[in-house]
Amino acid sequence: MRRAILFSAILLAGGMAGALAAEKMRFWNLTAEEIDELYLAPAGTDQWGPNQCLNDNDKSVDADERLDLKGVTPGTYDVKLVDAKGRHCLVKDVEVKAGGKYAFSIAEKQLTNCTQ
Repeated sequence: MRRAILFSAILLAGGMAGALAAEKMRFWNLTAEEIDELYLAPAGTDQWGPNQCLNDNDKSVDADERLDLKGVTPGTYDVKLVDAKGRHCLVKDVEVKAGGKYAFSIAEKQLTNCTQ
């Protein structure tokens, strides 16, 4: 009986660790510039979440750097960013996925809706 309880506890702990690992999501900056602010809102809304760049040690995401996302679940989002050049950009309908090496990326060619 004790073995069955111990085995069940090990399985439960392993399952919880797997679930926590699967929840880790990252953004990959494929633009040519450092990003200083990055916000997500459910697509078509203005319900912007917190600045995800604050999750990074230096509070920015260099070109080709990945950033841990917090409080983000899979879905379709509008992404608002401010880069080191001072461009304010909006990228609509970005699919954010779980379970990969990164949840989503934004490339320079996607930055078509920007103001200075």
